[in-house]
Amino acid sequence: MKGGHLLALLFGLAIWGTGGAGAANGAVVGAVGGAEDAATLQADIAAGEYMARAADCSACHTMPGGRPFAGGMVFRLPMGTIRASNITPDPKAGIGGYSEAEFARAVRQGVRRDGATLYPAMPYPSYAHMTDADVHALYVYFMKGVAPVAVPVAANDIVWPLSMRWPLVGWRMLFAPSGARAGQGGTDPQLARGAYLVEGPGHCGACHTPRGVAMQEKALTAADGPLYLSGGSAVDGWNPVSLRGEAREGLGRWSEEDIVAFLQTGRVTHAAAFGGMTDAIRHGTQHLTADDLHAIAHYLKSLSPAQPLARAWRYDATAGHSLHDGNLSARGARAYVDNCAACHRTDGRGYPTTFPPLAGNPVVMDASATSLIRIVLTGSVLRATRQAPSAFVMPGFAARMDDRAVADVVSFIRQSWGNEASPVSTAQVAEVRRSISGDGDAPPAHQPLN
Repeated sequence: MKGGHLLALLFGLAIWGTGGAGAANGAVVGAVGGAEDAATLQADIAAGEYMARAADCSACHTMPGGRPFAGGMVFRLPMGTIRASNITPDPKAGIGGYSEAEFARAVRQGVRRDGATLYPAMPYPSYAHMTDADVHALYVYFMKGVAPVAVPVAANDIVWPLSMRWPLVGWRMLFAPSGARAGQGGTDPQLARGAYLVEGPGHCGACHTPRGVAMQEKALTAADGPLYLSGGSAVDGWNPVSLRGEAREGLGRWSEEDIVAFLQTGRVTHAAAFGGMTDAIRHGTQHLTADDLHAIAHYLKSLSPAQPLARAWRYDATAGHSLHDGNLSARGARAYVDNCAACHRTDGRGYPTTFPPLAGNPVVMDASATSLIRIVLTGSVLRATRQAPSAFVMPGFAARMDDRAVADVVSFIRQSWGNEASPVSTAQVAEVRRSISGDGDAPPAHQPLN
């Protein structure tokens, strides 16, 4: 694996460490119990549970079908294995021994109880912006509203010297903010609330902002410039798209109502959730209030395009007419008709909110075809949510298509209906197939479709 990818994986996973009881710096932001009456305690627990949803804590620290926040999620990396830790209030297996000051320091500064620096995907560069009140509520919730689970998580198994944490001290000093800056909306309280949720607890930039050579986010808030939320580096094999105002690859054609619906259900007329965003919606955004979702949408729509001169997408019916007329001479056309058209239609418009359109889909038109290749190989699940209780499954085609067939059909999709994206090669498909086969997510290639 290339060095940059190695660093991305190393910095892309974080765990809580219970460590020793070393002294913690930082002010205590509140207290649990004592003089706090029952009504106040319940209010803080409810506020903390809501903030845990907004911060998407469950996605990393709860195993599918497991006890809430008991950890154990396994991340297998080329340098070894990292396991998400137990963050229930159990005093030995979890974080029950943390004081509130220690908890706040870990959340906002990335320093665990024994003084070691956390890997920065617990993403404290964003959580640094969280208010004292929200951090206090989180602490109360985890200590009083979460059931303790006395099951320790196995230790990490990372090869030396990558197992050493001391170099992360320098990284944290260089790239993690020391004070809150999120939520600067001027006189518009809705804009300020949206900025706070996106830039702070929502940590949207952790995926949707490009990273530098040290794997730091190149911008942490909108105040840092147009790179913020302009599209991220590959995350677990998926390429996060821009959340700014680009008309093709971004949210330029989305209304605020579209964004709200997407965060509630994972499906709109333009697109459907995939990859890590499905968990972000399932564990997090679908549970937020309508006011907060509208604030997020209002904020995202305020972001100007990172590439303001990029051409807009316009639908082109040529490919659809050719397929309708039985002309399958274009590269990948036959494979598309045989495997894709029943759900996504020959005109590429799909059946919105059930089977997403491919025409004008930002993921399809992204400069990187990695996400689209991965979806074709492994399939995808449009998960049920509270407001959209039906789930839909797209099968994977890795066992039915060889690399040439996948390259042909992906190229056809990217170049039809006005998408005008670059074609892909068999080498690109082979690279994606190797990465997912190594994770056990896809079978090897077999015979091509004829």
